[in-house]
Amino acid sequence: MSLDAKNVIESGKAILGIEFGSTRIKAVLIDDNNAPIASGAHDWENRLENNIWTYSLDDIWTGLQDAYKKMTEDVMEKYGVKVTKLGALGFSAMMHGYMVFDKNGDILVPFRTWRNTITEEASTKLTELFNYHIPQRWSIAHLYQAILNGEEHVKDIDFQTTLEGYIHWKLSGERVIGVGEASGMFPIDINTKDYNQTMVDKFDALVADKNFPWKLRDILPKSLLAGEAAGNLTAEGAKLLDPTGTLEPGCPLCPPEGDAGTGMVCTNSVAVRTANVSAGTSVFAMMVLEKDLAKPYDAIDLVTTPTGNLVAMVHCNNCTSDLNAWVNIFKQFAESFGMEVDMNKLFGTLYNKALEGDADCGGLLAYNYFSGEHITGFEEGRPMVVRTPDSKFNLANFVRVNLFTSLGALKVGLDILMKEEGVKCDKVTGHGGLFKTPVVGQSFLAAAMNTPVSVMETAGEGGAWGIALLASYLVNKADGESLDDFLNNKIFAGQKSVTLEPKAEDVAGFDQFIERYKAGLPIERAAVENL
Repeated sequence: MSLDAKNVIESGKAILGIEFGSTRIKAVLIDDNNAPIASGAHDWENRLENNIWTYSLDDIWTGLQDAYKKMTEDVMEKYGVKVTKLGALGFSAMMHGYMVFDKNGDILVPFRTWRNTITEEASTKLTELFNYHIPQRWSIAHLYQAILNGEEHVKDIDFQTTLEGYIHWKLSGERVIGVGEASGMFPIDINTKDYNQTMVDKFDALVADKNFPWKLRDILPKSLLAGEAAGNLTAEGAKLLDPTGTLEPGCPLCPPEGDAGTGMVCTNSVAVRTANVSAGTSVFAMMVLEKDLAKPYDAIDLVTTPTGNLVAMVHCNNCTSDLNAWVNIFKQFAESFGMEVDMNKLFGTLYNKALEGDADCGGLLAYNYFSGEHITGFEEGRPMVVRTPDSKFNLANFVRVNLFTSLGALKVGLDILMKEEGVKCDKVTGHGGLFKTPVVGQSFLAAAMNTPVSVMETAGEGGAWGIALLASYLVNKADGESLDDFLNNKIFAGQKSVTLEPKAEDVAGFDQFIERYKAGLPIERAAVENL
């Protein structure tokens, strides 16, 4: 039986998860039923300094302290008590990037975030060396690029980590990282659930002539699985989190994880043959694989779940921006007739109209490229709608083609996995703005993947809730209880969700559309070159 929230907080059993997103730091406190009971947030922004996207250490600590303080104020307002003790604590952040420290613990160069595309040479060379796709944002690409650039600081590196690994280290003294985030620092061997030793050896050999005083494993954090002990909050750490001194040290910390890992946890997509698709301004799919892919693909990043299972990630820059721009045109049209426009109703009406369209969008073609799209090889984009004189150009097909194209680049990447590699997926969970209107986006994703798609009624509190659940798993799991079982039985058992099966005619229609989409890419290329 659950204690009430006030008792949970007073008895020191409440669990805290904090996630550093790219625009917001969020702290979520959960009770003994793993339900959110209080939260606090701090908005922040990265800055472009010397052509590097970064956040300063001051930004990091003042942001962390402010999010924590606001959470405690929320607790005081709701329950009239102070937070003096926690049951467990976890940190998460946007993945990868570059943070390196000397033996005194001082940062050697400003934090280089995942947004920086300054490591192309390193990324290409390491991909060839390892025969394994190394994206530009991965920590190892940043390290090798710094070596290729001849940067003076590299010889002084004593520790390299990511944002949440840094915070965890400062609060616990432990140089560790969750395996999901470790997989974006350096490739993981899914058999050992640790850095791939063959590739570690290749990297050390590659830079041996530089005579650095370190080997790669000396400077990387230790990789840990979900549920493994990752240290405790030290007295110094408690003071860093809560400068008022109210919070007592001693609570256990779970391995720090990246936002991809917490996204899998909060959508219950960590088991093999499950996937989640996040569709908003950008769109990405994470599919948990049964085995390694046959070869590396530029379009596909390989990471792991917090339990060390291999995950294929297809990430696209463009999703709903162009769709939203078109909906705005219809809003202006309606307002020109003196109508008051309810945006939710407008989205709902237009999206539902798409269900009346032809399965293949009546021969229409659209590209939603506000920016470049790595998967189809574009550095920049031009949104456009194209048709032949005999296309069936009506409102239903127009909205439908704009919805289809929001998943177009994603479908190109997913087809590599599902059609070329034969990856099987039993369950997909959709989350994000595309799924706000019931049925429509969900049924089109089901058609694109030819797999049932579920949307949960509650999206929880996102990644901050996800890392709180990983902290809860650390202290509340039964002997031998896997993270999959813990999530299924203790978190999502009563969770309401709506599942839609793919319709055969929609699947066939999406396949026809995607052939037209691929064939028409030279039109998009011509627009980029001439417009």
